[in-house]
Amino acid sequence: MGWLFLKVLLVGVTFLGGLYPLVDFSFSGDTRGQKPNFVIILADDMGWGDLGANWAETKDTTNLDKMAAEGMRFVDFHAAASTCSPSRASLLTGRLGLRNGVTHNFAITSVGGLPLNETTLAEVLQQAGYVTGMIGKWHLGHHGSYHPNFRGFDYYFGIPYSHDMGCTDTPGYNHPPCPACPRGSRPSRHLERDCYTDVALPLYENLNIVEQPVNLSSLAQKYAEKATQFIQHASASGRPFLLYVGLAHMHVPLSRTQLSADPRGRRPYGAGLREMDSLVGQIKDKVDRTAKENTFLWFTGDNGPWAQKCELAGSVGPFTGSWQTHQGGSPAKQTTWEGGHRVPALAYWPGRVPVNVTSTALLSVLDIFPTVVALAGASLPQDRHFDGLDASEVLFGRSQTGRGVLFHPNSGAAGEYGALQTVRLGRYKAFFISGGAKACDGAMGPEQQHEPPLIFNLEDDVSEAVPLDRGSAEYQGVLPRVRELLADVILDIAGDNTSRADYTRHPSVTPCCNPHHVACRCQTP
Repeated sequence: MGWLFLKVLLVGVTFLGGLYPLVDFSFSGDTRGQKPNFVIILADDMGWGDLGANWAETKDTTNLDKMAAEGMRFVDFHAAASTCSPSRASLLTGRLGLRNGVTHNFAITSVGGLPLNETTLAEVLQQAGYVTGMIGKWHLGHHGSYHPNFRGFDYYFGIPYSHDMGCTDTPGYNHPPCPACPRGSRPSRHLERDCYTDVALPLYENLNIVEQPVNLSSLAQKYAEKATQFIQHASASGRPFLLYVGLAHMHVPLSRTQLSADPRGRRPYGAGLREMDSLVGQIKDKVDRTAKENTFLWFTGDNGPWAQKCELAGSVGPFTGSWQTHQGGSPAKQTTWEGGHRVPALAYWPGRVPVNVTSTALLSVLDIFPTVVALAGASLPQDRHFDGLDASEVLFGRSQTGRGVLFHPNSGAAGEYGALQTVRLGRYKAFFISGGAKACDGAMGPEQQHEPPLIFNLEDDVSEAVPLDRGSAEYQGVLPRVRELLADVILDIAGDNTSRADYTRHPSVTPCCNPHHVACRCQTP
C-alpha cells in the first residue's frame, strides 16, 4: 500500500496557524480566464421545506434565500437516491447505483467503497487542468485507495462517513459521548444515548487523522475556514478549481452550541439550520470576493429528512406522501416518495445564471456531473452510459425543459437495494413498490408490491394522497409508456459497463489513530 502515499504530497507549512498540505496550485497551459470554477455544496438530510425560499414557514436560511434571489431556484430537483452513499456516488459519477455499484451505505468497517473503475467528477476535471478539493462528509469508502485523495481530490479535509457513526466529546442531540460503553453492556433505546460501543469519530486532513474524536461544536467553522482557504489559494493561482463540500448539516447529531447561544431558545433543528446557513454564506462570500464572475456555485441535498428523528428532522414541505402515511411509516428519507428525494437546489453564477428565477424543470443530482463536465470543456468517459443530462440550457435561462423521465432507486425502505421500481414521467409518478421507513412514532409501513402500479398525478396531487383510478383513461394512457421506459432502462443497464461495490467488512479497516486508547483517542479533549 506504500505506493498510494506517493500520490499525495504532504508538506508541513505554517498556514493561518496550522499545518496545511501543499497542493500544487501552479499555473500551466492556457486555462487562465477560460475555464469556470465550480463549488458544489451538498447538504445532508435537508428537507425541501427547510429552505425559506421554498417554504414560508422556514425563517432560518437567510443566506440561502439571498442566493435564491440572486440566482436560480429549482423546485422540482431530486436526489439520485434517498440515502447517503448511493446519492453521493451518483453525484460524483452521473450514474445510478445499478451502474456504479453503490446501492446502500458503507460502514466504518467497510473494506471497499465507490468501485475503483468508476470515474469521478474530480478525476475528469483533474485531467482538464483543475485543482480539486473536498471538504466534509465523504461516505464512499475510506480504506486504502477508496480515500478521496485517490479518487481525484488533491485536498481533503473532513469526516469519512456520517458524523453519527462514532462517539465524540461534544455529542450534541441524538449522539453518544466518548468513552465507549463498558464491554457487554446493551445499547439504550433512548434518543439520548449515554455511551457508545464503537470508536471515536475521526477527522482527516488528507491521509492523516488530525483529531479523534472530532470536536463537533467547532466543526462547521473548521469547514468554513478550510473551504475559504482553498478558494483563496486556487483563485490566486490562476488554475480553475473544483470544490466539493459535503456538509454535516442537517444530519444528526445537531450541535448543542448553537442552541445555547440562541437568546430566543428556539428548537435544535432551527439552530442547526442557521449554523448551516451561516457556513454556506461564508463560502459564498469568499467566492464573491475572489472569483465571482467565473465561479458556478451549486447547492442541493443528498436526500430528504430523517423523519424517525422526530423534532431533530426537517420539513418535507407539501410533499407529505399522504398515501404512505395512511399505511404507516415515514414517506421521507430512504423512501421513493417525494419527501425522500425532492430536495432544495440553487444555482448561482453572476452574469451567467439569471437572477431571481424559479425553475420548474425536472432535474436531478445525476445531472450535475454531465453539466459541470460540459461547462469545463472536458469530456465524459466513453466506455459507459450516464443517467444525467447537461442542464446548461436550463441554468442559463434558455429553456424550462429538463428531464422527461427520472428513475428513483429503492433506498432502504422497501425492495432490493438500488432496484428501479418507481418511475417519474412528466407530471406522473408510478410506484411498483411502496413501503415506509421508520416514522417518528416508531411505525414501519408494510412493503407492498403494486402490479399494476400506483400512479399519481403530481401536478394535481403533490402530497401523493390519491392514486389515479386504474380504470381511467388517464391511467391507461400513462401505463404503457411507464412500462416501456422501465424495460428500456433495465435493458440498457444490463448491457452497460457496470461496477459492483465491495461491501465486505473487517474491523481492521476502522479509522483509528491510537488503537491502544479507549475509543481510539489520539489527543486529549
